[in-house]
Amino acid sequence: MPRRQYWLVKSEPDAFSWAQQVERGVEPWTGVRNHMAKANLVAMKAGDLAFFYHSNIGKEIVGVVEVVRTAYPDPTVAPDDPKGEWVCVDMKAVGPMPKPVTLAAIKAEPGLAELALVRMSRLSVMPVSAEHWKKLCRMGGWKG
Repeated sequence: MPRRQYWLVKSEPDAFSWAQQVERGVEPWTGVRNHMAKANLVAMKAGDLAFFYHSNIGKEIVGVVEVVRTAYPDPTVAPDDPKGEWVCVDMKAVGPMPKPVTLAAIKAEPGLAELALVRMSRLSVMPVSAEHWKKLCRMGGWKG
């Protein structure tokens, strides 16, 4: 059986929040317009887990989502988009982070210095190593 991968996906809460993800249950993760983030979406497999991170406002991990449908064409792409074909995946809310993990707390943890969130802060979809996943889960009290 293939090993589960872990990710972090960012959303501005005033555009799409954790509460909206929970309310909708399964939702396509659309709007990604960066080639590195697109490659990460393409690499996602059904069953992979991702931290749901509120960017700009809050700057914290607030929940966990599961990939339930792998990459397919993003329906929000304008037909004349010159940058190429973009994709989305469907995410399902798994549960809230019992204690949101702030960016400040992440940056203060030496063991997370190599986390993509710290190194490439503008990237909206990024891999998380199993080791970093476990550490972030401990910090947030996630038992799932």
